[in-house]
Amino acid sequence: MNLLMAIGTWFGQNILTKPEFFVGLLVFVGYLFLGKKIYEAVGGFIKATVGYMILNVGAGGIVTTFRPILAALKTKFQLNAAVIDPYFGLQAVDEAIKNIIEQDSSKSNLAAAVMMALLIGFVINILLVLFRKFTKVRTLFITGHIMQQQASTAAWMIFFLFPQFQNIKGVILIGIFAGIYWAVGSNLSVEPTQRLTENAGFAIGHQQMFAIWVADKLAPKIGNPKKKLDDLKLPKWLSMLHDDIIATGLIMIVFFGIIMWVLGPEFFTAKFGKCVIENNVQTCPVINPNGVAAGAFDPKKLSFGT
Repeated sequence: MNLLMAIGTWFGQNILTKPEFFVGLLVFVGYLFLGKKIYEAVGGFIKATVGYMILNVGAGGIVTTFRPILAALKTKFQLNAAVIDPYFGLQAVDEAIKNIIEQDSSKSNLAAAVMMALLIGFVINILLVLFRKFTKVRTLFITGHIMQQQASTAAWMIFFLFPQFQNIKGVILIGIFAGIYWAVGSNLSVEPTQRLTENAGFAIGHQQMFAIWVADKLAPKIGNPKKKLDDLKLPKWLSMLHDDIIATGLIMIVFFGIIMWVLGPEFFTAKFGKCVIENNVQTCPVINPNGVAAGAFDPKKLSFGT
């Protein structure tokens, strides 16, 4: 019994509360269930773990970069805006759960709530596949970072709307909901993906599963089913958009550029003499030698922060 307790404690402290390793472990187990070789499963574990670490850096960058823009929108237009982005939401959920724990230390077990719900959901997905003769579910969702995002979002929705479920019952409900959502959603993408890829033998486990199913049902009624995407002829200069880095970069430049142009330069650099005032606190951007806003300071207190 002591050995089991020790193993459980180690798992809780080193895996369950460490999303990157937990996601990697889920991918490892998922690969084994899919009949992959052990070296492929190990490779999947490493890629998922490292990928999640990189994802955390990117998500933190999005939050840090967009926060001054939200503050500027509120100051200039009295607009309380929020970013509808899963990575932004992931950071927000983490902070919200930490605030719940700070306000009530008896709810410290919520620190691992998302990972526990994710584990329960993953087990539910496995069971639905094992009993596919009855459930008709053929897909196992192993896109680790998306699982963590969606479990986080579902956790906060339940905890916020129903505070009485800020406990193990709520975690179990979230896990059941997430597991069924992953299994059913990815299963709906099987036929559309097979038709599009000419039976490549995989399905989609991501954010847009239900959208794929809807598009597959509507597309034949709206367009010409005999025509394929490859038949679409575009000008040669648009071929550069085949590179996702170029396409994403241009979209971000246009999107952020329009917002920043509307706000005006005075909200993004202190040398114009106007800084952002929020909650009766004046903060001015700090520009590093490369001309990039690296943080902000309060001119009265000269205290720095991001």
